[in-house]
Amino acid sequence: MGVRLDIALLRNFVAIADATAMSRAAEHVGRTQAALSQQLKKLEQAIQQPLMIRTGRGVLLTTHGERLLAHAQKILRVHDDAVAELTGDALSGRLRFGCPDDYARIFLPGLLQSFARQHPQVFIEVVCAPTPRLLERLRDQSLDIAIVSQPDSPERDRFLRCEPFVWVGGKGSDAFRRDPLQLALSDPDALDHIAATTSLDRANRPYRIAYASGSVAGLTAVVRSGQAITVMTLTGVPPDLQVLPPSSGLPPLPSVGITVMTAGSGTSRLLGHFEEHVRAVLPTL
Repeated sequence: MGVRLDIALLRNFVAIADATAMSRAAEHVGRTQAALSQQLKKLEQAIQQPLMIRTGRGVLLTTHGERLLAHAQKILRVHDDAVAELTGDALSGRLRFGCPDDYARIFLPGLLQSFARQHPQVFIEVVCAPTPRLLERLRDQSLDIAIVSQPDSPERDRFLRCEPFVWVGGKGSDAFRRDPLQLALSDPDALDHIAATTSLDRANRPYRIAYASGSVAGLTAVVRSGQAITVMTLTGVPPDLQVLPPSSGLPPLPSVGITVMTAGSGTSRLLGHFEEHVRAVLPTL
C-alpha cells in the first residue's frame, strides 16, 4: 500500500511552517513542542524525506518541505470545504480586495462573478487604485489582497500574466504629433508613468505632462478629448480609444507583469480560497 498523508499531521505541519518556530506553532495549536516534533517526525518517515531544518531563529523548510507545504494547503482547503458543505458551515466573511483601475473593467467581472457563484455568503469590498497605493494599503493591512503590477523581468514564471504597455490616443486625434508631446499620466511612481517618461527620455523626444490623475477615468476622458495621449496596458485599452502604431513615431514601451499579493503572513481560510481562485482564473481572462 502506498503512502497515506494523515490530515492531522498535515495540519500541524502547516502550522509549524506558518509560525516558522516550533514554540509559536505549539502555542497556536495547543500542543507541546515535543508532541509537534513527534508528529513532524512521523510525517518525514511517511514520505521518507526531511521536511524542516531547525536553526537558532526557528525552522526552515527543505525543498521537499516547500513542495509538501503547497500540496498540504490545497489538501486542507479541500478537506475543510467538504466538511463545511456537509455540516452547513459554508465559506463566509468579508475580504478587502484591491485592483488597479485599468484592470478593473477586464478582470473584475470574471473574478467576482465566478467566486460569488461558489461562495454567495462572502462579501468582497473592492478598492481600485494605482499599484503603488495598493501596495501601501497591503503594508498597513487596510487591504487583504490585491492584484498588482510589477516591472517585467526574465523570471516571467512568477507572474500570473504579462501585458505590453502601449501608447493610446483618441480616435482621429493627432495629439501624438504635437511638439512637445502632451501626456496624460497617472502617479509619478506608477509603472505606466515611468515607462512613458523613460522611453521618451531615451529617444530624446520632448514632452510635457499636461494632465495628471490617479484615476483612469480622468485620464481616458482627457485622451478622448484629443488633448493628450497616455500609456496603458493593451488589455486595459477601452474600445473607443486607439492603440497608436509604431508608424506614429513614438518609442517602444516595455511590458508589465501582473500578480497577486496578500497582506501580512497569516492566511485565513477565506483569504486562501480567494487567492487560489484569483491565481487560477486571472490567467484565463
